[in-house]
Amino acid sequence: MPRPDPAADYRPIVVPARGDGMRLDRFLAGFFVDRSRSWLAKGIRDGRVTDAHARTLKGSHRVREGDELRLFLEEIAPSEAPPPLPPVLHEDDRYIAIEKPAGMLAHPAGSTFVWALITLAKAKWPDERIDLAHRLDRDTSGVIFLTRDLEANRFLKGALQRGDCRKEYLALCRGHADWTERSLRGPIGYRGGEIRIQMAVRDDGLAAHTDVEVLGRGERLTRVRCRLHTGRTHQIRVHLAHAGLPILGDRLYGVPEHVFLDTLEHGVTEATVEATGAPRQALHAWRTTVPHPDGGEVTVEATEPPDMRRWWASDLSDAPPGR
Repeated sequence: MPRPDPAADYRPIVVPARGDGMRLDRFLAGFFVDRSRSWLAKGIRDGRVTDAHARTLKGSHRVREGDELRLFLEEIAPSEAPPPLPPVLHEDDRYIAIEKPAGMLAHPAGSTFVWALITLAKAKWPDERIDLAHRLDRDTSGVIFLTRDLEANRFLKGALQRGDCRKEYLALCRGHADWTERSLRGPIGYRGGEIRIQMAVRDDGLAAHTDVEVLGRGERLTRVRCRLHTGRTHQIRVHLAHAGLPILGDRLYGVPEHVFLDTLEHGVTEATVEATGAPRQALHAWRTTVPHPDGGEVTVEATEPPDMRRWWASDLSDAPPGR
């Protein structure tokens, strides 16, 4: 097999802390658990794994935290042209804020390659240390922050963990609330059961706090604004579903388990939309305010996406007068 062209499309992987000091072959085997070790080892021998300077690596090479590996392995690496980088909402010497569209991964997941936001950003700024400061679910749209140096990344992640950032979301929910404002504080932990990623409000969970304000009521939907005070996995989705207002289009919360499992097997179908009300969850990261490592704050807003505006307008048109 010919050596890869350094200019060809590749899949970048930044070695996390847990991989520090591991042999390259063992690290990749743990990263891509659905690929055989012999297949990965052959790719390494064929020179299909390099460092950020296009130097081919041996299986015995010891990887270090923060190293960038470049993979030119079939299926793991891209096989089609990248989509355009989504709109840049803010850019300075330390931060970049991007408007992530619904349907785009923030970071590659799984072994089969799909274009993700961080991959596109690294291609846009190839000579810089571009990293995600936080993530959004694949179906969630809106503001996402990236950093241009490691110090800025550590600073912003620390601010997010301490709750020093203000993150506000817009959501469309199925059902009606008999309240206007509510502070949801149910602790969140893994639900247990067949769907391993599913979370739930449970007494032994981690503390979680979401403030919710009702912005409008339609025929079948309620439009809300949520402010996160903590950052638990799926927090807004879990809290709203627990409060009796599951997010429109959510396939994991507020619907029977089979909806999510069927979607995993068959993709989004008419049955999925019928069960959830929409082809994707109607959740949008609207406005984010973060401290800046050089002083002051940065506030960025992302316009509510057209599909959410359309779903809300349609529901309003069906609502009785006075609601």
